[in-house]
Amino acid sequence: MRVGVPKEIKDHEDRVGLVPSSVAELVHHGHEVLVERSAGLGAGLGDEQYLAAGARIVDGAEEVFARSEMIVKVKEPLAVERKRLWRGQVLFTYLHLAPDRAQTEDLLKSGVTAIAYETVTSPTGTLPLLTPMSEIAGRLAPQVGAHYLERTAGGRGVLLGGVPGVPPAEVVVLGGGVSGTHAATIALGMGATVFVVDRSAEVLRRLAAQFPGLRTIFSTRDALGAILRRADLLVGAVLVPGAAAPKLVTREMVASMKPNSVIVDIAIDQGGCCETSRPTSHSDPTYVEEGVIHYCVTNMPGAVARTSTFALNNATLPFALALADKGWRKAIAEDAHLRNGLNVHEGKVTCRPVAEALGLPFTSPEAL
Repeated sequence: MRVGVPKEIKDHEDRVGLVPSSVAELVHHGHEVLVERSAGLGAGLGDEQYLAAGARIVDGAEEVFARSEMIVKVKEPLAVERKRLWRGQVLFTYLHLAPDRAQTEDLLKSGVTAIAYETVTSPTGTLPLLTPMSEIAGRLAPQVGAHYLERTAGGRGVLLGGVPGVPPAEVVVLGGGVSGTHAATIALGMGATVFVVDRSAEVLRRLAAQFPGLRTIFSTRDALGAILRRADLLVGAVLVPGAAAPKLVTREMVASMKPNSVIVDIAIDQGGCCETSRPTSHSDPTYVEEGVIHYCVTNMPGAVARTSTFALNNATLPFALALADKGWRKAIAEDAHLRNGLNVHEGKVTCRPVAEALGLPFTSPEAL
C-alpha cells in the first residue's frame, strides 16, 4: 500500500502522523510511504530522518493526497484538505465528527473511508488511540490554568499552590476519566486544593484511594453549581465516546463563578462541556464570557508536539500496519475494536453516536 503523511495545517499543529521509526516498520512490511517535505519539523523530525527510514519526500500536500491509498494524519482534515480526498481512499486520523457537521458532510461527499482514532476501542473497553492525547491534555490543563490565573494574563492573581499562610487555588475537575485523572495528578502536585466531580461512585472511590488529598463530589446539578461558585479553575474533562460532549455547565453556573476565574475545556474537541465554550486556537487561545476566562483550544497536545507525536505513534502504529497489510475491509472484519473506529464509508455514516448527534442515517459497519 502507498501511505501518505501530509504536513498538518491546523493552527500551530506541529504533530505529525508518522515518526521515522513507524515509517521504517511500514517499509519493512513492503509498503511505500510518501511524506510531505518538512512535515515533521515541528516535532523535531527532519526530512533526512524520514529518508533514512525509507520514506519518499514529496514537495506538496497535493501529491501526497493524490497518490496515497491511505492518509495518516493527526488532526481532522480542514476544508482545503477534504477537497483532496477521493473515493476508495482510507483516512486514518482524529475526526471528532459529532459536533462538526461541515466536516462530516464533506467526508460523505468525498466517498472516503474514514477511520477515527477516537472511537477505536480495546478489549477492556478503553479508547487506546485517544488515551495518550487525553493524558497529555489533562496534564497540560492545570499548567495552562495556572498561567491564566496570573494577573498579567487577565486572571484573579492567584498562585495555584498558594504559600504558607495563604490558601491555594481551588481546582474543580469535571470528569474522572483519563484526562480528569491526569489533570488532578498535576493540580495536586502543584499544591492546589482539588475537587473531582463525577457521576460514577466507583470512579470516585478509585480516585479517593489513589489520591488521599483529593476531594470527590458525586455529580448532580446542585452539587456542581455549588462547587463552581468556589472554583478558581474549572477543568472540563467529560467524554462520551464518539458523541457530542454533554453541556453540564450552564451559562448561569459560569456567571456564578468568581470574576476572572478560568475554565479549561478539554472536551472542546467534542463540542465542549460548558454552554459558554467555543473552539479557539493556539494563536488566539482565550476569550472572556460572563467574566470568566475560557481556554478552549481544540488541539492542546500540539503545544508539546514532540511528546505528543511519539506518544500517539506508540498507540496508532499497530493499527496502521494492520490497515496497510490487510486492507481496511479485512482489517476491520478481523478486529471488532478497529471496526469501531470506522466513522464514514462511501457516503454513509457508520458510527452510531455521530449519526445520532447529527441526525443522519446510520449504517452498521457489519453491513459493509
